Amino acid sequence: MTQRFVHLHLHTEYSIIDGTVRIPVLMRQCAELSMPAVALTDHGNLFGMVKFYQQALKQGIKPIIGVDLRLADHDDIDRPSALLLLCQDQKGYRNLTALVTKTFLEGQHRGVAMAEREWLTRESCAGLIALSGAVHGDVGRALVSNHYDVAEKRLASWLDVFGDRFYLELIRTGRSGEEEYVQSALGLASSMSVPVVASNDVRFLSREDFEAHEARVCIQYGRTLSDTERPKLYSENQYLKNCDEMATLFADVPEALVNTLEIAKRCNLDLKLGQTYLPAFPVPAGQTTEENLRSEAEAGLDVSLGRIFQKLETKAADQESAATPYRERLAAELTVICDMGFAGYFLIVADFIRWSKEHRIPVGPGRGSGAGSLVAWVLGITDLDPLEHVLLFERFLNPERVSMPDFDIDFCMEGRDRVIDYVAEKYGRDRVSQFITYGTMAARAVSGDVGSVLGQP
Repeated sequence: MTQRFVHLHLHTEYSIIDGTVRIPVLMRQCAELSMPAVALTDHGNLFGMVKFYQQALKQGIKPIIGVDLRLADHDDIDRPSALLLLCQDQKGYRNLTALVTKTFLEGQHRGVAMAEREWLTRESCAGLIALSGAVHGDVGRALVSNHYDVAEKRLASWLDVFGDRFYLELIRTGRSGEEEYVQSALGLASSMSVPVVASNDVRFLSREDFEAHEARVCIQYGRTLSDTERPKLYSENQYLKNCDEMATLFADVPEALVNTLEIAKRCNLDLKLGQTYLPAFPVPAGQTTEENLRSEAEAGLDVSLGRIFQKLETKAADQESAATPYRERLAAELTVICDMGFAGYFLIVADFIRWSKEHRIPVGPGRGSGAGSLVAWVLGITDLDPLEHVLLFERFLNPERVSMPDFDIDFCMEGRDRVIDYVAEKYGRDRVSQFITYGTMAARAVSGDVGSVLGQP
């Protein structure tokens, strides 16, 4: 790392509350500035993590994964304090995901996910590096309020949890109280032998993006740009400054710059992406999942063929030849499904669809490429005979293009919650979740919101 600074506090557009940084553009700019590493620290979530990680590696930049966590203050619940947590290793990553999950499940207040101070222990924070959150952290707030003794106690408490993995964060973006805080923090750091680290609390990529970021924040809070009463929380200096700019800004505290590099060196997280982990479907004793799928599919085919023969009034002498294409297709599909490791997936989907039908919850016939699977049809997942309609299985699963199978199935809106409850109860509520969809501020969708914050009718 030849550069003198690494950004360790940065919000992307996935922060929800603020931030207009788009990850691909961020990484291209970091590469142009020869930055060796950069951190992701969105507000209380890891929504952008995979995209950030992949894009960083693509540009040859070391990704540092973290979260700008909110800590509940029960004296003022609407004003939580901040604490930045960065993953030092795999254990830290697992602890961070556990903490973030807990904030959403147990710590929400008016839509803001917060952590309780007692949740952060030596064990739950192992493998994590912490930055104090500057003026927004609990130590910083005590310093700004001139409660030096309180700041010392809070800092001592964090040191008990993190040890040498806790840093007092210094920020100079020109906002009220920052410089006073920096001087007090330096005195506290010296007296208690705690390292300091510089950051720029990045929210956008260039100074020119400040007004767009202000509009984005106004959209979030339902304010207008002309509203004189709206809180001014951000500075035009919160852009992705280059290393020289940061070196000039903290010329009087060079160790705060050096420590950004030291933290970057300490953070080494290797994420394993692209691996599929499916829950184990309960099968009868003595059977493997693949054997159970084959027996279920073959039994289902016999039932389906019986219906076809009855409908078409097929003579007994002709039934075997009529069944041959079905049996050959079934055998071929089962080989692909089992070889790709998706036997359990088919059994799981078939199980909850069967349960839905048994409980009179309307289920659609199946859409998309899944309708091309004969196995899906004989298991009752779909209601379309793919041979009758000349549908290709290879569009759904193809050994030459390995990807997760994806059945498009419609459930009655009045019964789908019962289906989800059934699956959650069967496999454990801690093992079942729904996919999230991100709404982006694309031109068409955002134009009305922009008009509103500009005060246009």
